[in-house]
Amino acid sequence: MFRHFGFNKRCGQLRKWRSPLVLIILIAIWSIGLGSAFAIATAKIPPQTELVRQTKAVDPVLPRYSLGQQLYIENCGSCHIAIPPAVLPTQTWLELIQDPQHYGVRIQPLVDPQRLLIWNYLRIYSRPRSPEERTPYRIASSRFFNALHPNVQLPQPVNLKNCTSCHIGANEYDFRTLSPEWVD
Repeated sequence: MFRHFGFNKRCGQLRKWRSPLVLIILIAIWSIGLGSAFAIATAKIPPQTELVRQTKAVDPVLPRYSLGQQLYIENCGSCHIAIPPAVLPTQTWLELIQDPQHYGVRIQPLVDPQRLLIWNYLRIYSRPRSPEERTPYRIASSRFFNALHPNVQLPQPVNLKNCTSCHIGANEYDFRTLSPEWVD
């Protein structure tokens, strides 16, 4: 009654196998696969973290890195302005979070898991330096800082204390809001 693909021993030929059950199973698998792909493609992007919604941070942060961002702002921003990771290369951040001698000041080194959460945030949102480039330890010598400030004649030497002269919300990790003289 049903034909199927199988080897016919008598004549050495393949036989066709057509079964409604096999057809239904194939259609079901195809439908599930297509439905899954459609669900993934149209899934809602999760809302940004409360921290990003409350500030005008430079870049929105994926929820899985938001705790690292929050820990970074709390730990680093407690002594100085926490600058966006994109300002310095990844290699600089790696050395900074591992070194207890922080720009001439002895600091309490970060411990795991906080250090790993902060490192993951900094690693994802910073940029790698080129192999021929030296690792900058000051933002003024970072090509990324200069690329983020094209054609800007800075009024004073660059350091973390004078970011607020142009970025009036820098103390709240808002580097998008500029002082009136810098707004076009």
